[in-house]
Parts: sequence; C-alpha cells; structure tokens
Amino acid sequence: MTTAALPTDPPVPTHDADELRAWLRLAHAKGLRPIALRTLLGAFGGPLEVLSESFATLAQTADARAAEAVLAPPSDIEGMPFDHYIEEALAWASEPGNHILTLADAAYPRALLTMPDPPPLLYAKGRLDLLQARAVAIVGSRNATPQGLEDARRFARALSDAGLAVVSGLALGIDASAHRGALEGGGGTISVIGTGADLVYPAAHHTLAHEIARDGAILSEWPLGTPARSANFPQRNRLIAGLSGGVLVVEAAMRSGSLITARLAGEMGRDVFAMPGSVHAPLSQGCHRLIKQGAKLVETPEEVLEEFGFTSAQAVAAARRAKARPVSASWASASPADVAVATVGPDAERVLAALGHAPATLEILAARTDLHGAALQCALLQLEMSGRVAALAGGRFTAIERS
Repeated sequence: MTTAALPTDPPVPTHDADELRAWLRLAHAKGLRPIALRTLLGAFGGPLEVLSESFATLAQTADARAAEAVLAPPSDIEGMPFDHYIEEALAWASEPGNHILTLADAAYPRALLTMPDPPPLLYAKGRLDLLQARAVAIVGSRNATPQGLEDARRFARALSDAGLAVVSGLALGIDASAHRGALEGGGGTISVIGTGADLVYPAAHHTLAHEIARDGAILSEWPLGTPARSANFPQRNRLIAGLSGGVLVVEAAMRSGSLITARLAGEMGRDVFAMPGSVHAPLSQGCHRLIKQGAKLVETPEEVLEEFGFTSAQAVAAARRAKARPVSASWASASPADVAVATVGPDAERVLAALGHAPATLEILAARTDLHGAALQCALLQLEMSGRVAALAGGRFTAIERS
C-alpha cells in the first residue's frame, strides 16, 4: 500500500457565523442523510445556498424526504433549543484546541471523503495534522486478556514509532491499550468517540482522554452533549474504519463490535489484519473467523508495517525503537502484563507448567498437579497477580505468553 505525503499543518478552519449556523442546521437536521446532503452541497455549493433553494428544486436534486428535512424549522438538539445550541457550539469551538470541521474545510480528514456518506460535520479536539496522517486502527474486546492488552500496546507503540497514527475508540480494554501505546510512540493517536466531543465515556478514561486531546486528536460526529447510546457505536465504527488504511483486530469474540469495524473496513477497500490465538479462547474466535474470511494473519508489528509500504529494515527498526522506549509509569501501573515478573512459589510453577498452551479448568489442573482446594487457588492467584495467568469464561485459566 502506498500513500502520498500529506501536509502536516492544515489551516485552522474559520467560518462566518451564518455559514456555520447553516452547517450545524443541516448536519443535525432530522431525516437528512449525509449522502443526500453531500449531493445537495455538490449541486448548490454550500449550506446557505442549499437552504435558499425551493422544495421542488431540492426534491428534484435529491428526493422529497431530503427537501422536507432541509426546509423544516430547526429542531432541538439534545433537548436544547436550536439557537441555544448554536451559542453553546460556538463557545465550545472558541476554546483552545476545539474545532468544528465541515466537508468544505481543508482540515477535514481526507480519508473520510472516500466514504459514500462522510459526516458533513465533525467536532474535533487536539491536533488537526493527525487527521491527514497515514493511520491504522487497532480494535478489540472491552474484556481483553492481559496478553491482549499487552499485544495492543506493543503493536500500537511500534506502529506509532514508525510514524503511523493509531486510531481507536476510547473503549475499555484493547482500545485504551492501543491509545496508550500510541501515545508512547511518535505517531500520535486519534480517538473516535460515540458521544459528544465535550463528554468522556467511559468516565474512567477521563485522564486518558485529556492526554489524547493534548498529544493526539478526539473526533465525534455527534452533537455536543450527546450521551453514550448503544446505537451510536456501530456508526462510530465506520469512522474508525474510514480514517484508517487498515484495521487490526487484536482480540474479539464472535459477536464483537470489532468485527463490524473489520467488515466496514473491508467494504471500504481497507486492509484487515487479525491476530490469532488459542483455538480454545473465546476472544480468539472472532479473529479466527476474520482470518478464514481473508483477513491477513499477523504476529508482529513488522508485518503490518510492511503492508503499509515500509521496507523490512524500516519495520524492524521501528519495532526495536518501540521496544527500547521506556514505558510510562501510568501505563505500567495499568497493565499487569507489563510489570516485571514477580517471584512465585513452587506450587505456582507447577501450575504454570501444567497449563501448557491451552486453557484448563480447576479440575484439569488439580489432576495434573495433585494440588487441590486452597493450595491450587493460592497458586493461581500468585500467577494472576504476576501477570502470568489469566482467568477466562467458564472457569478456565490460560497462560500468558511473554515477549
């Protein structure tokens, strides 16, 4: 894959108040699909021109539903009267680092323009240059294993050190690990969220969101004040796919939303990568399904970088730089798999040896080790605390491979 060099410092968007009001009205008009609005903008030039057209002209250019949506009186936005919302949005955009981007802005992510239905308007916080950068998405389970968290961090760090922006969704689990790893590298990270850009979800990621807004970028197509709604996140996933040249799925169950992101990426002509795992692990099943469907199986960051056009030597060098870079204290405290291996007792060593490469239940481990009850539970607790074993669904345990 090759990508032309992109500008690193796009101009900060500036809007006439009436023009921005028109953009906000059309972008959030009920019943007006992005693809219909894009058609109207292409025909008439801008939002003010669209609003000045007659019903018949609008209907002939798009359809009657779009014409009705355009000419309907402005509706409340997230329970706020339209005029009040405009004041709030303008005040938000006047704060340092906050931007409202429209399809007409040079700072609007060019990658999204290849989609048939790009959002007409985006709320952005942070570095606008990242929105034009070559990017790779890393997504996966919210309930990831320690090994999955470590893999996401390690890959993100190496890809970021190579100069790629890492895109994810600020969710618990793999998303957060990918963002943290990317922040440790040099390429930056973009968080695409399913709430208003003035909110943080989940609340536990308030500090992480602040770091991303400072050193990366946060994007939302939703109006300010939009709370977390389940219907928003699949739509958010299409932007993650659209921003990226490829999507890497680290861990995913069969019904994971990450598979939606991967499917959307494939439909847009983006590359799809998946990390394999144990055939017994539920969080490997989604990745294995993707591989069967044609996703590229990857085991190292270098393999992803080579697909992005890096030479083998460049990819290896980036991975080595990432590995040599010290891990921040905040991340080290967040991931048991990144903490130095703690000393464990002989019973725990026996359990670890008995686990092998496939998950096992307490009954199986008891039979293999001749440890029972409290002794077995204590050994497993030591291993979990040291980041060498993870508990899985169904009362099973699995060893965590360490790099």
